[in-house]
Formats: sequence, structure tokens, C-alpha cells
Amino acid sequence: MNVKKIVKEFIPPILLRTINKIRNAKYGWKGDYSTWEAAKQNAIGYDTDDILNKVKKSLLKVKNGEAVYERDSVVFNEIHYSWQLLAGLMLAAAKNKGNLSVIDFGGSLGSTYYQNKKFLDKLDNVSWNIVEQKNFVDCGKKEFENKQLHFYYDIESCQKEQNPNILVLSSVLQYIEDPYQLLDELMQYNFKFILMDLTAVSFENERITVQCVNPLIYNAKYPCWLLDYNKINFIFEKNNYFLVESFESLNNYNIIERGRSIGQYKGEIRMKND
Repeated sequence: MNVKKIVKEFIPPILLRTINKIRNAKYGWKGDYSTWEAAKQNAIGYDTDDILNKVKKSLLKVKNGEAVYERDSVVFNEIHYSWQLLAGLMLAAAKNKGNLSVIDFGGSLGSTYYQNKKFLDKLDNVSWNIVEQKNFVDCGKKEFENKQLHFYYDIESCQKEQNPNILVLSSVLQYIEDPYQLLDELMQYNFKFILMDLTAVSFENERITVQCVNPLIYNAKYPCWLLDYNKINFIFEKNNYFLVESFESLNNYNIIERGRSIGQYKGEIRMKND
């Protein structure tokens, strides 16, 4: 038994809970900003090399068989599946004669691809295409690209080479300055399916905040929306995407601020109504 475990055994539970609250209070969602620019003044961006290098290091372990799963640069010894997301992928493949062509918008270096690779490899044909920031695309092309996994700087370039039938938006909309406009613009590409996962929505009014990441993961503070779900739903319906299924991501994981639930992560499978 190490020292930390010994100490914990002798700390009264009520005191231990207080210590954990103080520690966790440093991280999570902070502030209610009037503009995105104001939130950016108190943030450290996703495009820093430190974040890229940590994600790269962890995913290379997965690629090389030294780790099983990666999320947010943290490696795990078992895969944490989003079964709803996987169901959406399999539905898109089933509707396309076993072929799956994905645009994973903001898909890092392939976290979702590697998460589901065991199942993707059973399909007849898979093209997993990530559209990301330049530094991630440069790294992806050099270190991770293969016959299935590809990296692009923009959607137009991807569409010229691939024939995507599903758009994946996993943990991305809330980190965009104008997420509703982006969502509306993405629908103009007429993907047959749109799969949304890990999207932060508010229990109350939409707000702009700053998400402070625990530095044990990496040092980052992101501008972040807690989105209005009604606006998201309106955009889908306006563009003739009907709801196949909705779900709560991360086992109903709530977004906490000062001990109070202010939102949660949602997901949806949407299909174009031709």
C-alpha cells in the first residue's frame, strides 16, 4: 500500500470530500462571458504544440499496439465505446451496401477511428477522413495515414477524393465560435447521415464559458459553448434531417459548476429525408 492510500484511510470521509471539491474546483467550466472574444482572453488554445504532441504520443502507442485506447491524450487499457455512435456508423454502412465513408470533422489524429477499428475492419470498405487544423493534418499525414485513414485541411478537398455518406461531429461544436452557423453550413453538403456525439448543451440558457482542463491531461483552457439544444434541433429540421435516435453521452455525464449541474453531453443520429 502506498503512502497516498495510507493517508486516505485515516482521513474522515467528510474531510476527503472537501479536499476533492477544492481540488476539482480549479478545473471544469468557469465564467459566463458575453462574447467569444472575451472568453478567448482567458483561454489557452487547442492549437498549441503541447497538446498536439501529447495526443500524438498517446495515439502512436495505440497504433503500435502498446495501448488499447486513447481519449484526450490519456491512454487506457480497455476501450470505452460509445455504442450509440457505433450504431450510427453501422447504420450508415448498412444503408450503403456495407461501405462506409466518413468525414470526422475535428477528429484529432484519429481517436474515434481507432476506438472503433475492431468493428470497422469487419466492413467491406471503409474510408475514414479527418478534417482538422493544419498542425494536426500535417502530423496525421506523416504519422497515421493509411489505406483507411486520411487527413484533409478542408471538406472540399475531401469530397473531391472521397464520397462521404456520414458526417461525424464528436466533441466539436461547442469549441467553435459560431457553432449554429457552422452546423447549418455543414448540412449544405447533403450528407446522408449526421452523427453528433459529446456535444455540450445547457440545462438553462446557452452561455459562453471557459473549460479548464486538468493539467494531468494537458495544460489548456478552452472557450466553450453550452449550447441551446432547441436551436440545434431547429437547424436539423430546417435542413430535412430527421431524428433516428438521441442519447446522453458518457453515461449521462453532467457538466458541473460549483457543485451544480448546468448541462450535459448529448448525442444524436440524424438521417437526411430525401
